[in-house]
Amino acid sequence: MAKLTKRMIDGLEAHDKDYFEWDDELPGFGVRVWPSGRKTYVAQYRAGKQTRRFKIGVHGPLTVEEARKGAKAVLGDVARGEDPQLDRSTRRKALTVKDLCEMYFEAADKGLVFGKRGKPKKSSTLYVDKGRATRHIIPLIGNRLVQELTTADAIKMMRDVTIGKTATDEKTDKLRGRAVVTGGAGTASQTVTLLSAILTYAVSEGIIAHNPARGIKKPAVGKRTRRLSAKEYRALGKVLETAEDELWQGVVGTKLFLLTGFRLSEISGLMWSEVDEAGSCLHLDDSKEDASIRPVGSAVFDVLRKVERHSKNPFVLPGPRSENGHYSALDDALDRLTKRAGLDGVTSHTLRHSYASVAGDLGFTEITISALLGHAAGNVTQRYVHHLDSVLIAAADKVSGEVSRMMATDGSP
Repeated sequence: MAKLTKRMIDGLEAHDKDYFEWDDELPGFGVRVWPSGRKTYVAQYRAGKQTRRFKIGVHGPLTVEEARKGAKAVLGDVARGEDPQLDRSTRRKALTVKDLCEMYFEAADKGLVFGKRGKPKKSSTLYVDKGRATRHIIPLIGNRLVQELTTADAIKMMRDVTIGKTATDEKTDKLRGRAVVTGGAGTASQTVTLLSAILTYAVSEGIIAHNPARGIKKPAVGKRTRRLSAKEYRALGKVLETAEDELWQGVVGTKLFLLTGFRLSEISGLMWSEVDEAGSCLHLDDSKEDASIRPVGSAVFDVLRKVERHSKNPFVLPGPRSENGHYSALDDALDRLTKRAGLDGVTSHTLRHSYASVAGDLGFTEITISALLGHAAGNVTQRYVHHLDSVLIAAADKVSGEVSRMMATDGSP
């Protein structure tokens, strides 16, 4: 035995069977090495004639010192005559779906819940997930005990979302913001997918033995075919040039969104440090997931050069009431601007689809369009960016140029 350190634990190799390494400074504190290579911290103690092991957490997301503190707390409870493992079991039996959602997002905020390619979920993804849980999962099944949840419960929740049982129209914390929740097949499908992810987390934590939402047949969702015509692009361009009563962040953000096809969250959170005009790209970065290198056209930099930089705020679109935060009402501004232009049935998805459609009209392939939009399918996008960056830069420049031309209000064809 020896004192457990990060270097020592990193060097532990997986065997055919799981095994333990124990700390010589804190009796009962150890790490379990599984055949898969996964390493979990445990606190082992005696409860009567039984030996119990309390799982502290997974090595990597949890540091050795954090795990040691957790083990001390558990072993301290044992010294006071408590049985932490039994207490945990009792708590789990009384755990509701609402409690589980809170546990899930607390772990996700710490980077302990993984999304695509085994990376922690991005903050923008978690923001959407939290809204979906708050507006659909918790109102419908939040009071149900997790251990009693059935597949029938999950299916009923999905059907209730589909028919609009959780539909609402409410104010948000954003300036002049509203949250319009309509339900429908697409929302229902996404909600049951999130519920399944939350229940998978519950399985990994030993709360339940299996995931009752896994394998549920989801409602078919038709492809979005709505796209802007050249006339509609022109109408929106005119509104953007004359919207003097709109905050400049909303106008500039909408222009950048139309010219790049990026996600709204990527435009809202864009930082000056990510702008690389010399390389004709943006280095979109998130501390919880790999950086994404995205080529953009000269029309984008034409817009950016007109934006005044704030010395203390790192964001391209600084929050109007925040010294160091970013503008967070771009979706609301987009909704107002499109309605002012007389565009019906237009959402952020419509505009991203319109950008992709313009690229398709110009003859670019699906893989090129996917790379421009930032889609990640088997890491193809990132490899494509690195190997054919000049091709993608030329594509981005041509697409943004065409969008800019259609939005022009100076009478150009």
